[in-house]
This record gives sequence, C-alpha cells and structure tokens, in this order.
Amino acid sequence: MNPIPITKPVFGEPESRALLQPIDTGWVVQGPFVRRFEEHFSAFTGARHSIATTSCTTALHLAVVALGVQPGDEVIVPAFTWVATANVVECLKARPVFCDVDLKTFNIDVGGIEPLITSRTVGIIAVHLFGLCADMAPILDIAKRHGLWVVEDAACAFGSEYRGRHAGTFGEVGCFSFHPRKSITTGEGGMLTTQRADLDRLVRSLRDHGAARSDYDRHTGQEAFLLADFPHVGYNYRMTDIQGALGCAQMERAKWILDERSKRARYYDRALASSEWLQVPAIPEGYVHGYQAYVCLFRPEVPALANTDAMYRRRNAIMTRLEQRGISTRQGTHAAALTQYYSGRYGIRPEQFPDAYMAERLTLTLPLYAQMTEEDQERVVTELQHAFREL
Repeated sequence: MNPIPITKPVFGEPESRALLQPIDTGWVVQGPFVRRFEEHFSAFTGARHSIATTSCTTALHLAVVALGVQPGDEVIVPAFTWVATANVVECLKARPVFCDVDLKTFNIDVGGIEPLITSRTVGIIAVHLFGLCADMAPILDIAKRHGLWVVEDAACAFGSEYRGRHAGTFGEVGCFSFHPRKSITTGEGGMLTTQRADLDRLVRSLRDHGAARSDYDRHTGQEAFLLADFPHVGYNYRMTDIQGALGCAQMERAKWILDERSKRARYYDRALASSEWLQVPAIPEGYVHGYQAYVCLFRPEVPALANTDAMYRRRNAIMTRLEQRGISTRQGTHAAALTQYYSGRYGIRPEQFPDAYMAERLTLTLPLYAQMTEEDQERVVTELQHAFREL
C-alpha cells in the first residue's frame, strides 16, 4: 500500500517552466523574480510592503533588529512554538519571556501576557500556530497601553485571516515561511511584511549587507561599476531569483491550494466528529484557518500534568502503529521553553507552562495536502481509529 506522507508540495509544469526562466537569463541571484514575488504576496495578503528573505527565521531576525532590540531587553513569546521564535531574541542577547498557551487553540494565552510585562519589556511576538491566527485585538490593545511593538510570527499563516484581514498585517511586522511543509514553498525562504515605509527601507538594506541599493538596482541602472555605500551593518539574507520564480508560480495557484487544504480539513472534521478522544482544530468566530497543518489533541482523558505522561506514551504507540502502516504523523511542535537550552539557562520547569507541556506531548498532526484524495483520508481515519481501539 502506498505511503501517505505528512504533507506534499504542489509542483508541476508551471513550476518547472518558472525555474528555467532565471537560468535562461543568467540572473539567478536576487532580482526581478524576487521583486515580482514580493508584489504578488502584497497583493494577496493586503500588506503594503513585502520583503523576501532566505527563511522565516531570518525574517524574524531582521524584524527584531530593525525594531531595535538591545541586550537586556525582554520580548514576550509563546512557550509552545518552533524554537526560532525565541532564538532570534536570544541571539541579540535579549531575553525571551515565555507565556503559556491556550490548549484549545495552541496560541498564546492572552490573559497571561500583561503579568509578564516589566520595565525591560519592549515587544510581543504573537505566533499564528498551524494556520490559526492569535487573538490579535487584545494583544494589540495590551501593546498600545504599554508602548510595545508587536511582531507576528506568521510562519504557518499564509491564507489565515482574523476579522477580515490577512495574518501579518496587524503588527509592525509579519514573518512568513515557505518551507516545504507550508502551503506554498520555495524550498527554503521567507517573507517579511510591514505597513511601515521606514521599516521597509531599513529591512531591504539589512537583508543585503546594509547596502544603500541592491545589486540588481545597481546593475540595471547607471554607474553600475560603483559599489553601493553601506549605511548599516547588515546580513546576507537575500532570496535567489530561482526561488523567487518558484514563488511566483506557487502564487498563481495559491487560492486553489488553500481551498483544497480547507476541503481536506473539513473532511477530517466530519470523519472525526464522533471520536471524543481527539480534539480537532478549533476555529473561533471571525477567523479563517489557513490549515498549514491539521493538528489535533490526543485527550482520552481530560489533560492534566498528572496524566500527561501516560497519555503521551499511548499517543506515541498510536503514531508508531500508523507509521508501521505507512501513514506519517507528527507532534504539533515543541514547547520551546522546555527545550534543553532554555530550560537549562532559565531554570524552566513543566509546571510553569502546563499547557505548553501538554501540547508538546499530546498533539497529533494528521497528513494534509492539496492533492490528497478522500480515499487517502478515509484510510488515515480508519487506521487511526483502529490503532486507538487496539491500544
């Protein structure tokens, strides 16, 4: 029986043709296709400015640098998120201050933010995990009252909306990922969005070593023989035109990809409605879920710290059984706060972030991709239910 992967990118003839175009021109570094990809992305999301980068991690790094994070500053981040969210803060010798999450949405617990604010707090990184936006209205209200900036880690949130607006258009900056597990992909790659012209200018310079103008602008303008000046200390976070061309091709079919992923998610919702031991993804009113992943919570009992480890072993046994039957699953993500580095450096214990701990150990991600068939999904659901009954 054919294996069912956790996800699969949508590639075909349009992507193959797109990849040849920069190769044919000979301009393969950041250039016209990257610029076109940025324009497509802004048009789709409603962001005023979109700046392509090498990854979502480098977009996040550029965001905190551009916003002026200094050693000793504190930035509030969710305790359950990919470790890059915290790492970009730590790399600047600032401190990521972890906030627990809501186990129903896996996003930051808004009620836990304000007690964490100190005189050293400069900002909040709100993560839109798995394609569901964080509750941005109260987050923005807290930030405004305390004079803080907000960055949206929208790595998973392409196609996600909150109260009629696309993710990445609420805070000072939004950061997206085009890793192959995301809805559209450029292999590796990211995008930084902002409504602010000053941040757009600064980030474009910082991603290009701090240069005053890009190589493409220099080579296609006058006095190409003169190097640019460098008003900033920057980085080489430039997306290649090969990736930009691939991104353009993906954007052409983005709506279809998102629609198909949503259809697949609705199938799971119906098929698993009677499986009370599995909490399917929540969609509060006013949200559009982008379904970067279909992440459930394994909960044959009401989760608590006392029973999580026993349920964790049962979850893993089910996932092992599915793997043996050719069906890939994954945990949602990890509790960044409880990884070896952060738990050791800051003395963090599971009981400080119980929902993040339970989310790490009890989430179960089912296969989801646009090309998936109902037969594939029926097999996933059948094998999942069999595995639960057997174990």
